[in-house]
Amino acid sequence: MENCGNDVEFPAEPGRLVLLKSAPVPALHALGVLDRAVARAGAYPEEYYDDATRAELAAIPQLTGSTDTGGHLQISKDAVLAQEPDLVLGEVESLPRSSLAGLGVPLLEEPALCTSGRPEHPGFEDVYAQVEAYGRVFDREDRAREVVDGLRERVEAVRRETGAHRSGDAGAGDGDASGEAEDRSDAASDRSGDAAPRTAAVLYPTVGGGPVYAYGSQSMAEPQLEAAGLENAFADVGDRVVEVTPEELAGRDPDVLILLHSDGDPAAVRASLDLIPGAGSLTAVRRGDVMVQLLNYTEPATPLAVDGLERIAARFGP
Repeated sequence: MENCGNDVEFPAEPGRLVLLKSAPVPALHALGVLDRAVARAGAYPEEYYDDATRAELAAIPQLTGSTDTGGHLQISKDAVLAQEPDLVLGEVESLPRSSLAGLGVPLLEEPALCTSGRPEHPGFEDVYAQVEAYGRVFDREDRAREVVDGLRERVEAVRRETGAHRSGDAGAGDGDASGEAEDRSDAASDRSGDAAPRTAAVLYPTVGGGPVYAYGSQSMAEPQLEAAGLENAFADVGDRVVEVTPEELAGRDPDVLILLHSDGDPAAVRASLDLIPGAGSLTAVRRGDVMVQLLNYTEPATPLAVDGLERIAARFGP
């Protein structure tokens, strides 16, 4: 199969997995293959998972949670190879795909996190496609289709509740991510005669003060906000994520703010917003329309993004 612009071959169905990122966990659990993981590294916030998934994760030995100052996992090739994996899930800077390829160990990354070959405009169709890809890898194609049907119905249920549901959109059948992007554009046109939807900015602030990042049109935040009946305040930014200034944030003045974080205390993340000059004057702050949630509820395009959509719709929906 193709992954991040690379051809990945599986001589046999993988039976010894090493997890270097948490993103694949929901799909692996849903397909019934998470118990094949022999080791994991990095952070796996319990809030993401139900009791059954937590129990499976607890049974997987943790190699390390060590990260650098930028939050990137630090792990050696020897530590991973000692587990004798036949599949590594997640690429990290200290262990690139190329260092494993020569040893015959395949690596899969979530497509939205690829440095090359990443979908230009990710959408929920990418969530479904990756579940189906795992289904092929693990010979669980029937189960993958069942999982996708359930995810698709959940997304469509939110669309109906928020008024974002449209006949013929990509979520209704055989569409793809590019079609989903076109549908989002069509939806904006369809609403032109109605009251404009509330704007929302999805931000990743630095806890304790520092750079603030906003998610643009090439992020999963874009289709997620659209499905929740909101309009991305940074929809005109043709990047996945960009650093923004206090002045730019004030100029866009979103009605809703969603603050993402990787781990730790949500209260500290919310407090970091108050350290941004002028934040107190933002419409979202004045009205109390600020929500903090873990990063993987929005990024990348995994089943957790469906959970995140439901959370956003419950908080800000009609």
